[in-house]
Amino acid sequence: MQREEHLPRPKQALSKILAQTIKTGIIKSNLIPMFAGLTLALYTYQISPMEKLAEIIYALIGSFLVIGAAGAFNNLYDRDIDSIMERTKNRPTVTGEIKPATVLWLAILMAVFGIAALALTTPLAAFLGFFGLFVYLVPYTMWTKRRTIYNTEVGSISGAMPPLIGWAAIYPDITHPAILGLFVIMVIWQMPHFYAIAIRKHEEYRAAKVPMLPVVKGVKRTYMQTNIYLVVLIAISFLFGSLSLGLMLVALLLSIIWLILSIFGYKEMDSEKWAKIMFVYSLFHMTLLFSTVIIYSLMGIFFA
Repeated sequence: MQREEHLPRPKQALSKILAQTIKTGIIKSNLIPMFAGLTLALYTYQISPMEKLAEIIYALIGSFLVIGAAGAFNNLYDRDIDSIMERTKNRPTVTGEIKPATVLWLAILMAVFGIAALALTTPLAAFLGFFGLFVYLVPYTMWTKRRTIYNTEVGSISGAMPPLIGWAAIYPDITHPAILGLFVIMVIWQMPHFYAIAIRKHEEYRAAKVPMLPVVKGVKRTYMQTNIYLVVLIAISFLFGSLSLGLMLVALLLSIIWLILSIFGYKEMDSEKWAKIMFVYSLFHMTLLFSTVIIYSLMGIFFA
């Protein structure tokens, strides 16, 4: 009997290697809330998009580069644990398809040019881009991800920067209740979302020694904490009331449905299925909410 040989991995195209290194999927998903913050600012202050066309382009380019830089830095730093986890073991930074030095320079250049592009909109947008990148790299990736169950809460701060950046690129004042509501919703949204992922990838996180809440405290504690965050999410929806009753009701309805789904799903399903339902609904919640904000804002600008 012939011995089975392990064939080498087929060489990937450079474009695919770069896309995996900077995490283009995450970039795309974060550009939607960035654009929501941007269009909401245009609507709130009744500014024509043509007046701010340059700022809109710079905000898109800058956000793309800064988020990509964060992904590249994260891939570089987490190579050891990425090699253990099934869903990340084939990343180019793990397989050696891209050199660490190349990733480092790519991340640095993307960060510098990204923050520079945001600075061409407003200094506040540039600061928020830098702050989001810093929080993701140092407090989250380097300090808390491997040390505490509250790593998700720390990481959520950087994950919620895109709508603030979008708003600040148009109007350099982020104290309006509507944009604060969008920011806090995105902070809170990340906990149920990432808890659901952690339950589904429980054994991988355990093997990599990443102290996600379900791994350390169990599913029941995760369920209880999820529901607390969902109640907070419901309360935050009222911040939209100062700008639009319609947006407030959409945010309120989406969050109430999520809480009901969590409570009844947990009672009727096993933890794996409950986590899957929660994960899928989290994507639906975020996509529908931010799409509604974008459509509502654009309609308010063009048909006011």
